[in-house]
Amino acid sequence: MAFPFAAIGAATSVIGGIFGASQASSQNAKAEKNYKKQQKAAEEAADLQNEYNQKVFAADKQNYANMRRYEYETAVRQWKYNQSIQDFSYLQTVKQYGKSVENTKNQLSYNSLAAQQAYESEQSALNEIYTEDAFNRQDLLVNQLQSQGQAQSGQAGRSRTKALQSSLAEIGRNAAVMNASLTSSVKQTDRNLRDISMRRYGADMQARASMMLEPERLPDLLQPTQAPERIFVEPMEVLPQAIGAPRQQSVFAPMISGLTSGLSGLANAYGPVDAPSAAARAAGAYQNIKL
Repeated sequence: MAFPFAAIGAATSVIGGIFGASQASSQNAKAEKNYKKQQKAAEEAADLQNEYNQKVFAADKQNYANMRRYEYETAVRQWKYNQSIQDFSYLQTVKQYGKSVENTKNQLSYNSLAAQQAYESEQSALNEIYTEDAFNRQDLLVNQLQSQGQAQSGQAGRSRTKALQSSLAEIGRNAAVMNASLTSSVKQTDRNLRDISMRRYGADMQARASMMLEPERLPDLLQPTQAPERIFVEPMEVLPQAIGAPRQQSVFAPMISGLTSGLSGLANAYGPVDAPSAAARAAGAYQNIKL
């Protein structure tokens, strides 16, 4: 009875080994298929990423060029505007300076006319004093002559002499007063004329000090220039993600294991010498049982 069971066990081990080998081969095929799918997916993902990176790189370069051109054009417009403002301000300042010069000339002319009128007024007043002094001296001379005639006609001797001396003394005193008054008037007129000159000088200095300084044109503003272009570095190519190769299961290991196990069972039942024939018999018995 040991033979059928040993043969069946051996045949089962061998068939199990064959089935295990077939199953291992099927799993290896599935693993290889999945591996290729993953590789293809990784390559497609890398291609999409590279395509996207190139589009982003091209867009960045175009945006930089557009912004660079816009900033330069804006700087040129601002430069032209600032230059026009500077020119306009200079022209306005020139107009103000011209008006200031005109006002200063008018003020100096006014000062000259005012001083001239003051000179003429002082000179006229002095002339009147001279005229009045001349009339007074004529009256004094007439009075002197009248007094001398009266003294000579009305008295004689020592009395007449005293009368003449008294009359001459009075005339001399009056003449001295008139001379002192005339000298004082002349000196006052001189002082007034000097005061008029000083006032005119001060007014002229004030007019010239208030006059604007002649404006100077500022140098032209620097024209804007473009900075050196930026250097772009293309994005590095993205390689497909590394996919580890599937671990292949051995298809021979189950067969060898099943065969070894079957032979070991037969050897234990029939001995080592009869093992091959026992194996053949066991396989036949297994076939009979299946039938």
